Amino acid sequence: MSTLRGRGTVQGLPEWDRCAVMGVVNVTPDSFSDGGRWFDTTAAVKHGLELVAQGADLVDVGGESTRPGATRVDEEEELRRVVPVVRGLASEGVVVSVDTMRASVARRAVEAGAVLVNDVSGGLADPGMVPAVAAAGVPFVVMHWRGFSERMNSLAVYDDVVAEVVAELRARVEAVVAGGVAPERIVVDPGLGFAKQAEHDLALVAHLDALRSLGRPLLVAASRKRFLGRVLAGEGHTPPPARERDAATAAVSAIAAHEGAWAVRVHAVRATADAVRVARAVEGAAS
Repeated sequence: MSTLRGRGTVQGLPEWDRCAVMGVVNVTPDSFSDGGRWFDTTAAVKHGLELVAQGADLVDVGGESTRPGATRVDEEEELRRVVPVVRGLASEGVVVSVDTMRASVARRAVEAGAVLVNDVSGGLADPGMVPAVAAAGVPFVVMHWRGFSERMNSLAVYDDVVAEVVAELRARVEAVVAGGVAPERIVVDPGLGFAKQAEHDLALVAHLDALRSLGRPLLVAASRKRFLGRVLAGEGHTPPPARERDAATAAVSAIAAHEGAWAVRVHAVRATADAVRVARAVEGAAS
């Protein structure tokens, strides 16, 4: 039987008959992947619309880099970056997610038209986040997170990464539900690249079925990350730059779709949009 069934739905969001594609718009000067390219509001909105034209089902707007070692942007600057882009895309009918660890940014983004809050800290970075999301009644992505970017590499210590990530995510989901967020509005994300080494990320991709045991829709965000660079480089060689990892990203997207992921989050949409549609066609042929 195909494992593509049972990816789940998220209350408050459209239903897709396949793994959804979340396109990324980084409104930052220092993203590891495309820092500075979409820093201007007009350029960012245009890029988001281009991602939709290429096959993105929803667009994730973020104003703070979370690459390893990144320092935090201040609240007012994050608001200045994010809110106009969310408003511009939402006004064009785009399904918009806001990528933020701050409750204030989440609130303002939802007021501007965002319909999903994607918090890489799962509500741990800002104690006001869970109450804000609960009050807004919007879906919430709970990612596995152990600490801020400045120190997360030192936290990549596991005896059994799959079991530990599942257990820590389960505890975090329970806390978010206890904080008032409806279970049917929660998405889980294993946090590839966050307090993880390459071998940890690969193990998690190999065991997405274990993550699905949490009973919530699964978001997989592998796009252009370090572990793909390590795979492509091979032993002892220099990894290719982030923008040369899109074919590898699409490969992970196909794997994730086959394993029943609800959505994949990617910078370059077209190849992944094709990959998830092929996965859906294979599912249909197997049923």
